[in-house]
Amino acid sequence: MKKLKFAVLTAVFLSTSVFSAHNDVNTDPDRYYLSASDVADSFALLPPPPALDSITFLNDQAQYNKGVMLRNTERGKQASRDARIDAHGVAEAFSEAFGTTISKENTPQVYKLVSKMVEDAGDLATRSAKEHYMRVRPFAFFHTDTCNTTDQKKLSTNGSYPSGHTAIGWATALILAEINPDRQNEILKRGFELGQSRVICGYHWQSDVDAARVVAAAVVARLHAHDAFNVQLRFAKEEMKQKLGKK
Repeated sequence: MKKLKFAVLTAVFLSTSVFSAHNDVNTDPDRYYLSASDVADSFALLPPPPALDSITFLNDQAQYNKGVMLRNTERGKQASRDARIDAHGVAEAFSEAFGTTISKENTPQVYKLVSKMVEDAGDLATRSAKEHYMRVRPFAFFHTDTCNTTDQKKLSTNGSYPSGHTAIGWATALILAEINPDRQNEILKRGFELGQSRVICGYHWQSDVDAARVVAAAVVARLHAHDAFNVQLRFAKEEMKQKLGKK
């Protein structure tokens, strides 16, 4: 019965889903560093999402149920806030862990760096696997609401595996930890939490989040081989040294 339910839902999603234009630096240079062909192929890199009769999917269900129970707690409220991850939201989400406000006014070079790499991580790093598998999201599978329904309708027709929000959070954490290594523990913990927030909210399965951290690391490695990214990264590091009074 579950296999039939999954097949029906997948068929509906494949027939109704409309992907956004395949943007990259060639079509939207203000929001990307990379082209689609630059990035490791997430479909080739990742294994398929867990089968419904697998132990891994049982864990996905268990983590979903655990997340539901957390929604009325402080951690659940944080997960709801974490659902807002655009360029401004990323900066805001990491500011406390980073040790200073990341904004256009306070840290313009750091802000520019992390704002521009959002789509490289959240879109390019996850695109091919998302489009191939079109995995049904937990809230759609269980016919329930998420902890923050703002994007629920839009994301109901977008593949769940791997998690774009998690890829954004983990990639940003890796870069910010490089810029401010004295705060690496706080930054990486926050990046990890952003992924788990997607599970608590019911937007993603745990295996979506785990896979996203792999592709996030891959896109960060690729960004480090890109000249424009490295120039901006240097500016961000210099800005942070000045903030900390270091030579």
